[in-house]
Amino acid sequence: MEYIIISKKKLRKKIEVSKRIFIGIIAGIISGLFAAGGGMIVVPALIHIFNLEDAKARATSVFAILPMVITSGFFYYKNNYMDWNIGIKCAIGGIIGGFIGAKLLKRLSSKILRILFIIFLIYTSIRLVM
Repeated sequence: MEYIIISKKKLRKKIEVSKRIFIGIIAGIISGLFAAGGGMIVVPALIHIFNLEDAKARATSVFAILPMVITSGFFYYKNNYMDWNIGIKCAIGGIIGGFIGAKLLKRLSSKILRILFIIFLIYTSIRLVM
């Protein structure tokens, strides 16, 4: 009988990769179902599970969410769920807002960012209930 010996370092690396993929799967499912939520899953996971600083977590989240948005958007398009007139105008606003938000990210402390994120989540939750 042969035994496969995996070093602790390799095992930890495989576990870390698996965690990242699992978080991506969960965020992708939520993004696909609700057309939102990827950042709400990925940012806290990056901060609390992978110990990234807040600004890096947000920037990494934006990068990770792009493929989810493209994939979900393709299926929404294919099923004729998109209103192009509204979508294009929102995309233009999103580009401008994304630029402003990325500039503000450099100037705001982690504490302020967390408070703003919590306020946003609470507001969104209340709006969904009502």
